[in-house]
Amino acid sequence: MKDLFLEGTIETLYMVSLSTIFSLLMGFPLGLLLVLTEKGGIWPKPQFNKVLDGVINVLRSIPFIILMILVFPLSNLIVQKSIGTTATIVPLSIAAAPFVARIMETSIREIDRGVIEMSQSLGSSVGEIIKYILIPEALPSIVSGITLVIINIIGYSAMAGALGGGGLGDIAIRFGLYKSGEKHNMYIALIIIILLVQSVQFIGNRIMFKIDKK
Repeated sequence: MKDLFLEGTIETLYMVSLSTIFSLLMGFPLGLLLVLTEKGGIWPKPQFNKVLDGVINVLRSIPFIILMILVFPLSNLIVQKSIGTTATIVPLSIAAAPFVARIMETSIREIDRGVIEMSQSLGSSVGEIIKYILIPEALPSIVSGITLVIINIIGYSAMAGALGGGGLGDIAIRFGLYKSGEKHNMYIALIIIILLVQSVQFIGNRIMFKIDKK
């Protein structure tokens, strides 16, 4: 069982790491667009903003277990399998991306509007405002949000174990919940998951405090 828990931990870290990267790649642009294209934004596209906002709300409303089942065909198309550790990365990324978008949106909205308006008055382009104002000013809040995203993905990865997603969740269910007299395996998996969450929170807090200049 020691080797099994080690393998499960590695699988969980593998799923969480790649899912975080892919969700950030999808969610960051969406969050930026939500702010940039809103009415009164620096690149106003009200109709597009309304559609994008609706799509993100719909995706956030779908429970992860149901979403995982819905994207089985997509997982199979991308990785040639619908269940397993690698296949689970697809629904994990899709589930986390809208959350990343909302975090990005909220973080940017915390920026003093006067700073943005001053940059516009100086003739800064949209790209320059994003690069030199929005991202740097919102970075501490973004880091805090990413920490929450990673913790959520860890939780989602554990739920994925119920559908053959692999990792610690799979071990907790197969060798703890469903195996008579082996409930302690479920508790061991739970303890490892808690330690992972606490580690992520600790590292995220340290990074946030280090870069926060306020």
